[in-house]
Amino acid sequence: MKVILLQDIKSLGKKDQIVNVSDGYANNYLIPRKLALQATDANLRTLENKKRAADAKAAKELEEAKQLAKKIEGKQFVIKVKTGESGKLFGAISNKDISDAIKDATGVDIDRKKIVMNEPIKQLGTFDLEVKVHLGVSARFSVSIQEE
Repeated sequence: MKVILLQDIKSLGKKDQIVNVSDGYANNYLIPRKLALQATDANLRTLENKKRAADAKAAKELEEAKQLAKKIEGKQFVIKVKTGESGKLFGAISNKDISDAIKDATGVDIDRKKIVMNEPIKQLGTFDLEVKVHLGVSARFSVSIQEE
């Protein structure tokens, strides 16, 4: 019997995959536990529609990510901070501060976890950073840390 898997099953396959199993295994185990559906024409059409919708959603998200990357690419954002006598910062500039500076300047809300920083910034100057907007889409920008 052909069934469509509704979940990943270690010994059978991945979700939305069509597999061939014995009738007893399908009728007594997979289908009652809602792990699979029988591969009828209606269920196969539903699966195909679901895949098409997921592909369209992924394409839309990718296009939005590219537009977002264009807004940030090559820009310089300024962060003004208080410093001590020797020019050292009080505290450090984290990716949260950089995310807030980007939002203030462009209105684009960037998740702080997507900003790539090896370590927090603890001195004045200009630093080149990268934000990974989406899988395979990233934008480079610079941040200028200036004395208030």
